[in-house]
Amino acid sequence: MRLNDEEKAMVAGDVGEVRRWAISHQIAVGEFFDAADFVPVAQAHIMADTESLGEAGVRFLEGLAAAPEAERWVRVPAITDPRGIDFAVYRRLGQTPEMAALERRTIAALRAFGVLMTDTCINYQTIMPPVRGEHMAYGDTGVVIYSNSVFGARSNFEGGPSALAAALTGRTPRYGYHLDACRRATRRFRLTAPPRDLSEWGALGGIVGEVCGSYWEVPAIEGMETVPGSDALKHFGTALASFGSVALFHMPGITAEEAVLAERAPAPITIGAAEIAAFLNRYAAPDDKLDVVVFGAPQLSLFEMEAVASALDGQRVNPETTVIVGTSPEIKHAADRMGLTSRIEASGAVVAQGICFYQSYAREMAEANGWTRLMTNSAKLVNIIGGYGYRPTLASLDRCVASAVAGRVL
Repeated sequence: MRLNDEEKAMVAGDVGEVRRWAISHQIAVGEFFDAADFVPVAQAHIMADTESLGEAGVRFLEGLAAAPEAERWVRVPAITDPRGIDFAVYRRLGQTPEMAALERRTIAALRAFGVLMTDTCINYQTIMPPVRGEHMAYGDTGVVIYSNSVFGARSNFEGGPSALAAALTGRTPRYGYHLDACRRATRRFRLTAPPRDLSEWGALGGIVGEVCGSYWEVPAIEGMETVPGSDALKHFGTALASFGSVALFHMPGITAEEAVLAERAPAPITIGAAEIAAFLNRYAAPDDKLDVVVFGAPQLSLFEMEAVASALDGQRVNPETTVIVGTSPEIKHAADRMGLTSRIEASGAVVAQGICFYQSYAREMAEANGWTRLMTNSAKLVNIIGGYGYRPTLASLDRCVASAVAGRVL
């Protein structure tokens, strides 16, 4: 890779061992992907949940954080993905003091770098969203695909160490979705019936993702007669990234960039109501005892919090079913102020801030609480959570609420 004088100084250790580690890590990543050089970034979004880090990962962070402040302080605004623990509710969810202690150590280490503990995967809905053409070093796949597609920003999927390195150096290797050539549409899909709710938007993302099945595929979805809202695009994108490892999509007339087709792009694949229904039916489990309902992954926007509150108003969750509503700390604060949190909790549901269910020791929670059957309106969560021993069901918000009240899948 071509290095400028500042980058060479980092490699030489002239600005400290922490930045020497960071730039060396990024050079290894860049050489793997044939990056010619680096590109400056405006923000970094760091995935570093304690379930993934473990004791060894936390000690690694603590070792870097022990350097003098001038050597370890981030060079660009850096924010965090959801954590694994909400200290206000973790005992109710069957998480342990040992998990909480590891979380506190991780938070202390990240703060020592100057990282802002935003604890969210919907920063594009709550903090400072990127703008078209802005280069980022984002970690969460849902953050990347939304920012690339809806805003026209430029980021690859950054691993936790790579995002931290980008925050410390202010740059990232120039490859993949930082390049014009990789942003052309390689697949075409034609929608004949619009999704009716967020679970169906996620199902659509799952269908497209399974067809693509590659990080380097860029789908263009045609036939949109109305403009989807932010939450619809959020659920579509997170499912598309989860089922297909896709980092960018185009919706002509809706997303930020024109859907320029790559050479030899195949004929469009038609998706309609029947295909969406078939996808949902893969996860049907009528009359099964329902253990837990999760609204989250992605975290809920303020509008979604209001929808959950309205659906639960005047109802009580079945005592054998747990309902978890996950959102960002910023949205939680607003929901508290507007009375949405109290309305949700009046039903017996748990409102958790700053966490992601599948990054919160999901298997250990299942074992502690005896949970097996999980219901959600998030296609992304359905795709992931089976690996933790759950049997997931995908349905609309209203069906999830009705099932939670009944204590069985309706």
